[in-house]
Amino acid sequence: MDKYVCTVCGYIYDPAVGDPDGGIAPGTSFDDIPDEWVCPVCGVGKDSFEKA
Repeated sequence: MDKYVCTVCGYIYDPAVGDPDGGIAPGTSFDDIPDEWVCPVCGVGKDSFEKA
C-alpha cells in the first residue's frame, strides 16, 4: 500500500500505521479512509494529500 504526504505540513500517512487517534486502524489504505478524515497535524482534508 502506498504512503501519502500532506502537501501543507508534510505529515506522511502510512497505511501500516494508520491513524489510531483519528479512528483509522493500521492496515487501512488511503483510498479506504472516509472522506471526512483530516490530517492529524494541520487539519486539512484528504484532497491536500498526494502519493509519496
